[in-house]
Amino acid sequence: MGNICRSPTAHGVMRALLAKEGLAPQVHVDSAGTHSYHLGHAPDARAQAAVQARGMDISDLRSRLMTEADCAQHDLILVMDWDNLALAQAMCPEAHTHKIRRLTEFCLRRQDTVVPDPYYGGPQGFDDVLDLVQDACQGVLRWVQQRLAA
Repeated sequence: MGNICRSPTAHGVMRALLAKEGLAPQVHVDSAGTHSYHLGHAPDARAQAAVQARGMDISDLRSRLMTEADCAQHDLILVMDWDNLALAQAMCPEAHTHKIRRLTEFCLRRQDTVVPDPYYGGPQGFDDVLDLVQDACQGVLRWVQQRLAA
């Protein structure tokens, strides 16, 4: 939504996984929101703390709004929930809507259908989101590796 909680968390996790696999030079990761609530803001302090506790840093990220150019430039556009799926599909030119998927479609162990928004809860919600995002990003990494090998 506002690109300060879930999306930058996933951005940081994916960036770390790609770096660990030596794929960072080949794969561009970015995050954006579907709402302009927090444009230019750093990730929520609670998201930063949760990610930092697991050895990653997202303090350099800044919130921005998704654009039509994002749809054209990226091979995969991941959203966190059903509302964001609908909004992203509406923002994206029809020729690129096939690239939009829910992040949870890539989960390897969990069965969640969406990544819940932790914004109005406490720190535990951010840890729970991070658990879910780490599982899903492992699946995204597999998808990326398969695409690169093809």
